[in-house]
Amino acid sequence: MNRRDALMLGVASVAEIAATSSVRALPAADEAAPATQIIPLWPEGPPDGTDVAAALRAKNGNSPFTISADGALTNVADSRLTVFRPSHPDGSAMIVVPGGGYLRENVDPEGTAIARHFAAFGITSFVLTYRLPGEGWPDRSEVALVDAERALSVANVAAQNFAIDPARIGILGFSAGGHIATLLATRGGGRLAFVALGYPVVTMLKPFAHEASREHLFGGETGDRTRAAFSCEQLVTSTTPPSFLFAADDDTDVPVENTLMLHASLRRTRVPVELHLFERGGHGFGLGATAPISAWPDLFLRWGRSRGFFTG
Repeated sequence: MNRRDALMLGVASVAEIAATSSVRALPAADEAAPATQIIPLWPEGPPDGTDVAAALRAKNGNSPFTISADGALTNVADSRLTVFRPSHPDGSAMIVVPGGGYLRENVDPEGTAIARHFAAFGITSFVLTYRLPGEGWPDRSEVALVDAERALSVANVAAQNFAIDPARIGILGFSAGGHIATLLATRGGGRLAFVALGYPVVTMLKPFAHEASREHLFGGETGDRTRAAFSCEQLVTSTTPPSFLFAADDDTDVPVENTLMLHASLRRTRVPVELHLFERGGHGFGLGATAPISAWPDLFLRWGRSRGFFTG
């Protein structure tokens, strides 16, 4: 089975789960909170990975993943979308991809909190829980991207169930999740309306690669040809979606040059792009608790409204 066939296998039936009582519906904490639902990406198990999924589930005590004390996910057996549905949807949606250096997924600050915040403005969010490359999957460097491709396919098919305009579905990724998002926008199948990236991992090439993400993605040292194939600044074309980038200049984890290199590539290919580089904020700040980084959500909303993506 080729990759395209695998991605589309059963996607319509998966999306239909969103409209049935078999989906797991999670109660909102209060009336203002968005309703949530879970859509499994591979109900029958991922292609060529059912044995790995079974082994991870056994390791997790039959749970789909392990949750650390600080809320991060590892040992992901079942990739899924958690859908955060606003009470008054404006027709827009985005896939939210948490980071974690391809070793874990920081789902609370870079997934759940993000989705809840933007639901107040009418945006439906699909928070992606993706397979991690170092957990035994075949073709380890591709599994997260395959899950992101599958997520976009499911979101498009499920759009009618969530009052979403398929032409207004974008993606928002953080750190290594930003790398997944940019790979989807440049190498993946499907079409995104927009790409938003927070302090993203972009390049796998020295000297600005985030070597921890690179090691976790590939499992060891890799040659320049492989590094280049996953260096998003080299994959941008004129068809890359309009992009919104933000990062902090004092980021000591992922060099800010990652964001600047991508910005330069987008400008060079005449892709519409907006960049916000904050003086302070470090890495992994999520919504941003303090100024100046706390400004980015409003800046993102203004940008999205100006381009017709958001109306709430």
